[in-house]
Amino acid sequence: MSLMITDECINCDVCEPECPNSAIAQGDEIYEIDPNLCTECVGHFDEPQCIEVCPVDCILKDPDNPESEEELLVKYQKLTAE
Repeated sequence: MSLMITDECINCDVCEPECPNSAIAQGDEIYEIDPNLCTECVGHFDEPQCIEVCPVDCILKDPDNPESEEELLVKYQKLTAE
């Protein structure tokens, strides 16, 4: 399951540079995560780095984009092969 940023986001800018897939970008009002690029850091780290650094805990699993660990690994492999 990819991650999402809730409206609790305070635009602190710490999550964006931590994402190894460049899945996080500034949206109209808050940062947003592209579900096509988010692998929850599978293949890169043991834990999602954006969650690790977020000071307000506004990054959650996106219920609209469910993915298994295996699917996230396949996505990681496709992203890193390019």
